[in-house]
Amino acid sequence: MKQLGVALVGLGPGSQPHIASLRDLRDELDLRWAICRDPSRVPAGPLDNWVTPSTDLDRALSDPRVDMVIVATPAATHLDIAGRSLAAGKHTLVEKPLEVSLARAQELVQRAESSGLRFGVVLQHRLRPGAQRLRELLASGDLGEIQAASLTVPWWRSQAGYYDAAGRGTRARDGGGVLLTQAIHAIDLFRSLLGVKQVVAAQVITTDIHAMETEDYVAALLTLDNGAPGSITATTASYPGRAESLEIICLKATARLQGGRLDVHFHDGRHISVEAEGKSGSGDSIMDFSPAAHKALISDFAQAVRSERQPLVTGMEALKTHQLIELIIAAAVPK
Repeated sequence: MKQLGVALVGLGPGSQPHIASLRDLRDELDLRWAICRDPSRVPAGPLDNWVTPSTDLDRALSDPRVDMVIVATPAATHLDIAGRSLAAGKHTLVEKPLEVSLARAQELVQRAESSGLRFGVVLQHRLRPGAQRLRELLASGDLGEIQAASLTVPWWRSQAGYYDAAGRGTRARDGGGVLLTQAIHAIDLFRSLLGVKQVVAAQVITTDIHAMETEDYVAALLTLDNGAPGSITATTASYPGRAESLEIICLKATARLQGGRLDVHFHDGRHISVEAEGKSGSGDSIMDFSPAAHKALISDFAQAVRSERQPLVTGMEALKTHQLIELIIAAAVPK
C-alpha cells in the first residue's frame, strides 16, 4: 500500500489525537509537514525526531508529495485554511465544527463539493465500536421501532482552566458554546442514528458558573424522524463532568451508549454489550480521551482518498449537524 503524504495544520491541544493516530498509521500515512503560527510554543514530545514544525503553509500546500491535509486549527480559520488546501488540490480533513457560522460552513462545503476532492470532518464518535454496533442493531430492526430517545452531555469546563483562555467561548473564535464546541460530537451521533424532524422547544442559557459570551447549558425537546419524542441536554457546567449518555427506548429493547460503552437490554432477557475504548474528555482535562476513534476516522479518510469514495463523515453530514444546532438555538425561549 502506497503511503499518502500528510500535512497537519495546527499544533494546539486538538492536534494531540491526530499526532498519536498518525504515529500509529505510519505504514499508510507519511506526516511530511506540521504547520503552526509559532514553532517556539510547540512543546517537545510527540513531534520530536519526526517532523520539525514550520510556519510555511504555502510550501506545505505546494509540496507534490502531500496528498491530504488535516486542519486542526480553531473554527474561525477553517474556511481560509481548508479553502486554500482544496484550491491546492489536496484532499482535506477538517476538525469540527466546520466553521463559526452556518453561512461560512455552507460556503466551505460548497467549495469542497465543487473541487471533486475528498473532504471530511472530524466527528469521530461515529467510529467508536459501541456506536457502530448500535447503528447496526437499529438498521437491522432487531430492537423494534424507536419509541423515544434522550441525549445527556453533563460535561465540565472550568473558568480558569478553559474559558479564560483567549477566544474560548466566543462567537468570533469558536462560533458557539457547548453545542458547537463540546456536545457537537454527541449531537452528530444522535442525529445520524435517529434523525431529527423538528425542534419543538429549547432553553439556551449561560449559567452564573461561567463568564463567557456563548451558552453553557442547553435543553431541547425534539421530534425524531419517525415521529417519536426526543430530547437533548448539554452543559459544560456540571462539575466534575461525566461521560455523555444516549438512551434509545425501542419496542423490543433499550439501548444505552455511555461514553463509548454500549449496553442493550432486550425484553426477552438478552443482553449485548460493547466495552468503551477509554475516557471521553468530559472533565477539565479536555484531551483525556482515547485517540482510537480519531485513528479509525483518519484511516477511513485515507481509504476514501485511495478508493475515490466518500469518507464516512462528509462535509454535507457535518453541515446537517450544524443546521440542527442552529435550529435549537433559534427555538430557544428567553431565560
